[in-house]
Amino acid sequence: MSVAFAGLIVGLGNPGPQYARTRHNCGFLVLDALRRHTPSPCREVVLPVRGRVWRWEVPGSVLPWGLLTPLTYMNRSGEAVAELCQTMGLGPEQLVVVHDELDLPFGTLRLKQGGGLAGHRGLQSIANCLQSREFTRLRVGIGRPTEGVGVVDHVLSPFSLEEQAHLEELCERGSSALQAYCTRGFESAQDFCRPAE
Repeated sequence: MSVAFAGLIVGLGNPGPQYARTRHNCGFLVLDALRRHTPSPCREVVLPVRGRVWRWEVPGSVLPWGLLTPLTYMNRSGEAVAELCQTMGLGPEQLVVVHDELDLPFGTLRLKQGGGLAGHRGLQSIANCLQSREFTRLRVGIGRPTEGVGVVDHVLSPFSLEEQAHLEELCERGSSALQAYCTRGFESAQDFCRPAE
């Protein structure tokens, strides 16, 4: 295998244009922002996994990082993640998962290492397939649904007009947090999780 990764960043979401700008696709959106805004080369590579993979040349890292957007749908995300981790010889401690988070208000970012899954089907699938919860998460707040709206309808619905006005800034902060994480570590990345004044 001519490609080796220092670690893997996974953006969670559902493939297909009908899901492209929904709350559940925050992981895809943040990885899109990372690929647009990183000053380092980021090139798509073809690997035998059910997802799109990019090789990201991180400054100061001997090996590039991998970026993955699974094409298995959210509830089976772990299958694509496990395939790539096995192919590249990566363990859960080398994994960062970017996902939507109901328990955080819209616009909030939080880094978390290991811990519970809060009923998130994508995280559950990854934990089941890797047989470990000990991976890092970048949680992207989408807030709870309003009264009378179910959770599934909420996460699969587009962002409100008010949210859309701040969505690009949120994704760029997520991108900056990931760049800081890969170059300077967990604590430095936390600085980008605070909303702009």
